[in-house]
Amino acid sequence: MKTQSLHNQLVEWRHDLHMNPQISFEEEYASNKVANLLKDFGLEVHQGIAKTGVVGVLKKGNSSKSIGIRADMDALPINEMNTFSYKSKIENRMHACGHDGHTSILLGAAKYLAEHGNFDGTVYFIFQPDEENCLGAKTMIEEGLFTKFSIDEVYGLHNIPGMETGTFGTRKGAITTSENLFEIKIEGKGGHAALPHMSKDTITIGSQIIVALQTIVSRKLDPVKTGVVSVTEFITDGKKNILPGNGLIKGDARAFSQETNKMIEENMRQLVGGICDAYGFSYEVKYETSCPMTFNQSKQTDSATKAAANLLGEQNTDGDVDPRPFSEDFSIMSQAKPGCFVLIGNGTTGCNGKPLHSPDYDFNDKLLVIGSSYWSELVEQQLK
Repeated sequence: MKTQSLHNQLVEWRHDLHMNPQISFEEEYASNKVANLLKDFGLEVHQGIAKTGVVGVLKKGNSSKSIGIRADMDALPINEMNTFSYKSKIENRMHACGHDGHTSILLGAAKYLAEHGNFDGTVYFIFQPDEENCLGAKTMIEEGLFTKFSIDEVYGLHNIPGMETGTFGTRKGAITTSENLFEIKIEGKGGHAALPHMSKDTITIGSQIIVALQTIVSRKLDPVKTGVVSVTEFITDGKKNILPGNGLIKGDARAFSQETNKMIEENMRQLVGGICDAYGFSYEVKYETSCPMTFNQSKQTDSATKAAANLLGEQNTDGDVDPRPFSEDFSIMSQAKPGCFVLIGNGTTGCNGKPLHSPDYDFNDKLLVIGSSYWSELVEQQLK
């Protein structure tokens, strides 16, 4: 592995970041650490893009070719349950998605490539805030990421619990779903719990809507396609003996294609309208995409897969991995530039195998050398 000699430093950086997590657009600790290290490596450093975002620039040779590699830095508002020595020092803050590992991996690649990189062109190391709310990439782009910097193509990485440690996966086309948030407001007529015939009870009608929403995927969507509709909140203005007149149903829908997403929205509006009209309720449906699906371009996917096979071997590389039903705001970057998002196995046992966003999850330190060596391999391959 190209970065094997950096193992101890990588672990030290990762554990330090893990102990000092900060959430969306508040990642000052990680931002300052990243900027200072990049400067130590001899890179040109740009700070303050999307408040805490950092871009490191490394140029060698005379070629005009370039590549961008992105890591996310934000943590989650979760209380950590782990008991190891480097657990979070901040209440209700935790790196429960492995962004501390992603950041450390990219730092390792920057250090290796600055000292030993054999390439001709420019590498842009993109350290992004606020991945979790899908605003970080959007804000960095709005503040000039792709106009101030001449980036030809862009790549991103995520660890995946449940995949064997260090195995690699990606695919052409959609690799993660869109995230689509919906709100359904219903208005009937409040009344006394003992006199339901004199009211229009939103609990009863809202419950019918919630059950009906589950038929969109099970009865409306082609079985060979994939979608998810989940109700996450049902809020009313009722009390112990008062039937509510107003209700708000909130939820989350996922889709791997624009066609499926449109179908979910259209059927949701139809079902809500039909039920509310039947019982004389007024209603309003809001449905908006907060994060688009991540789409990998064919050329970049082939390049990403080739680099993984060279580094990890064909037996550990899957260029047609199953897509994942989570959303990822790297999708915003890969809409703006040709790109590829890749997955690396975090392991299947212990805290490394726990689901992302779990209070007992942890990033696998064995991936630090693998991931940073992978980015280094990709850069040297693409910028020959």
